[in-house]
Amino acid sequence: MQIGVPAETRAHETRVAATPETVKKYVAQGHRVTIQSGAGTGARFPDDAFTSAGAEIVDAATAFSAELVLKVQSPTDAELPMLKRGTVLVGMPDPFNAAKLAAAGVTAFALEAAPRTTCAKPQRSEFAG
Repeated sequence: MQIGVPAETRAHETRVAATPETVKKYVAQGHRVTIQSGAGTGARFPDDAFTSAGAEIVDAATAFSAELVLKVQSPTDAELPMLKRGTVLVGMPDPFNAAKLAAAGVTAFALEAAPRTTCAKPQRSEFAG
């Protein structure tokens, strides 16, 4: 599967949807990862950190054309046409943008809505019977 990570273009957004460490794991599982040039700059991940992890540095259109697109924020109106029909978008998309994504034929998974679990071992209370 091709996984694309475009740069975040909204003002004051410094995060990137993948780190070199996660890219390394995707590549080890046989996925092709494309990262838009400069996507990790705000998060202090230079392009060469991603290429060392096995990613290919590409332009915005190529990153958005992947089967699976990882993006922190919702695509802007200018970015939305770069997504292909049938693309799966994973990130924290704006729920008020859902109609635009659906009209574009994009399936979005909002990570803030995903259930969270903890790996911590439950502690026995001294008050338990």
